[in-house]
Amino acid sequence: MIVCICHRVSDRDIARAAHNGCASFDDLQFELSVATSCGKCHDCAHETFHRHAAQQPTACAQPWPGNGAAMSGKVIQIAIQHLHDTGASRPA
Repeated sequence: MIVCICHRVSDRDIARAAHNGCASFDDLQFELSVATSCGKCHDCAHETFHRHAAQQPTACAQPWPGNGAAMSGKVIQIAIQHLHDTGASRPA
């Protein structure tokens, strides 16, 4: 079922994001743009996300090599993708 008509986001898309480690509804909005235009789908999207997120085990933070700071796997993926997209070299 389509939840967000503005961005063509389905309940399956939301479930997949929750299953893949999307940690919060804010993260879901950033990732899928759900409930960021007209707002009519906000309640349904929020409920759908939390229903699926509650079924997922909590992800542990992964340490970033080199500085020992704890960062989630998603943040690391975004950082690596950014480095790849910009052609920058990976930090030592």
